Amino acid sequence: MERKIMSLGKSSLVVSLPKEWMQLNDLKKGETVQFNIQRDRSLVIYPSSTKRSEEKEVTLTIMQNEEEILITQKILGAFLNGYTGITLASENIFSVPQTKAVRNMAGRLYMRVMAADAKTVYMQSLMDESKASLEQAIQRMHLISRSMCEGAFSALKNNDVPLAKSTYSLDDDVDHFAFLIMRILRNAAQNPHLANELHVDPVDCMDHQTLVTRMEHASDYAAEITKHIIMLNGAKQTIPDDVVALMINAGTEVTELYVKSVEAFFSKNVDAAVAIMKHRQKLEKLDVEITSKAFIGPHKSAELVCGICSIRDNIKRISHCTFSIAETAVNRAFKATPNEPLTETKTG
Repeated sequence: MERKIMSLGKSSLVVSLPKEWMQLNDLKKGETVQFNIQRDRSLVIYPSSTKRSEEKEVTLTIMQNEEEILITQKILGAFLNGYTGITLASENIFSVPQTKAVRNMAGRLYMRVMAADAKTVYMQSLMDESKASLEQAIQRMHLISRSMCEGAFSALKNNDVPLAKSTYSLDDDVDHFAFLIMRILRNAAQNPHLANELHVDPVDCMDHQTLVTRMEHASDYAAEITKHIIMLNGAKQTIPDDVVALMINAGTEVTELYVKSVEAFFSKNVDAAVAIMKHRQKLEKLDVEITSKAFIGPHKSAELVCGICSIRDNIKRISHCTFSIAETAVNRAFKATPNEPLTETKTG
């Protein structure tokens, strides 16, 4: 669709809006529209903020014997896709496990149950994405994730079960932030107005989504390490000192690199990101040493060997997350940036 630029008076230039678009958005003469100048210098025009702020609602049908995990995934999918109101309608009545799953998921997503009876539940998100600070939310998530990694290896070093349990419990807090940030990023990728308010573009959304996903995975792996510490302690199995020393060596280095990779992402420091990736071979060597130690020496029970291998595997997975973040930091550093700041203008 093309429009000619017309002259109005001595200095004003105007472009007519398509009639179909006006009718589709219920716009009339004299009403206000907004436009954003994008990073590629294109112009996006949309109705006024009052017309665009209508809440998205969805109704999800729940079968009588539907498993709780499927219900929670339906709710999560609707939440991540920007629905502010979610109605769950049972074809019969909700079972006690189904009701518990719904309320637990509402709590994890910071949604409020506004109305409920035996057959329906209505949940609402009161969050305004445009007022959120994307970088601040990610930094807070990273602080918890970093604390989990440090806590996991400290618990491993000292065989500290209370610390392991405390660290494990932090995983829910990381998930809270991950769900919130992913919702914001998905909405911003589809909504130029929101993206402009958050100072991101679609490529930024992809990079930040990669970062958040890797941080969430790193936290999951740290939680797995603490879980095996707790399980081995309960089974009265002790990891040999030489194996623990190797694990602590690898884990401490991975944690330090993980922190530096996130810093490189935000600072767009290519040299720092590349320096992180150079540690890959050293960590692979430590991984081989841990594996060999797990199977040699005094007789070890199958339970202990499995526990050692699981901890080793999760250390390796955290390193993979770290290198992925570093690679994203490099790619992000070379992304073209706009020459001028973006502005939003109202006309009416």
